[in-house]
Amino acid sequence: MARRRHFSKDDYTVGWICALPVELAAAQEMLDEEHGTSITGPNDNNIYSLGRIGEHNIVIACLPDGETGTSSAAVGAAQIQLAFPSIRFGLMVGVGGGVPTTDSDIRLGDVVVSRPENTHSGVVQYDFGKSTPSGFTRTGFLNAPPKVLRNAVSQLRARHMREEGQFLEYVAKFDRLPTFTREYAGPDILFKSDYDHVGGPTCDECEKTEISQRPPRSQGISIVHYGAIASGNQVMRNAAERDRVSAGLGGVLCFEMEAAGLMNEFPCLVIRGICDYSDSHKNKKWQPYASGVAAAYAKELLSVIPSTQVKEAPAVEEIISRERG
Repeated sequence: MARRRHFSKDDYTVGWICALPVELAAAQEMLDEEHGTSITGPNDNNIYSLGRIGEHNIVIACLPDGETGTSSAAVGAAQIQLAFPSIRFGLMVGVGGGVPTTDSDIRLGDVVVSRPENTHSGVVQYDFGKSTPSGFTRTGFLNAPPKVLRNAVSQLRARHMREEGQFLEYVAKFDRLPTFTREYAGPDILFKSDYDHVGGPTCDECEKTEISQRPPRSQGISIVHYGAIASGNQVMRNAAERDRVSAGLGGVLCFEMEAAGLMNEFPCLVIRGICDYSDSHKNKKWQPYASGVAAAYAKELLSVIPSTQVKEAPAVEEIISRERG
């Protein structure tokens, strides 16, 4: 990708946050133009990746290697806003653990996008609350994504219904990177929720009779799901607990570990590629492909937002000030 002239910090209006190096690589691959990296100052340890997607100049920030969770995400969001004051909204893009149900046929390699519904704003922090004599009670409320992003989602969903989207075209850009392909990810296997992993890095020793039988889906097809995302500070890797927590929340589509730290401080949309089923059989083999499909959706979403609409929107700091009254 060709490099262009130097841009000032005020030229960047979209913040893109990811948690893992594999998610950062996927984000960088989606840039139409790379502007290099930036280190902003002694009080900010982030190394930002700068570039352009369509009409939008993008700042990409990745959490420090080995750090995950809502607190780390909140710190990263605060730093990116201070470093780039013209940012209008953010995207949290990466991988998540799916919640397969009869209502939502979620498969590995699918995409989940946060959407307000029922009593949730799109993201719910399932492990934040208080203990009472009657049990654990969740407290707090997270903000919904900005309207400019929700309007863009509506436009993009309409495009997909008319089979006019560019999602598969963007996913195909990862074909040059073997570890990011679906072929590298391997088979999509879902075990029954009451069957635990036998042990070892793979499921080769797990009983094949405990595999859930599902209708076949065309090879290479990723479906985009819209709904609630559960966020917390611990890895969900227990199928029974996954189903119990999801039921208690009215049904969620996936679990992840950063978004709850962002929603009230960094107005954003959460986009997750499904890399496992939030159970004891989870491993990292599907992470590259899942990171790629999430990044491809984010790129396509940005393509339906005019740059003039972004520039006219209030800066993140102004939005937060209004909400705090």
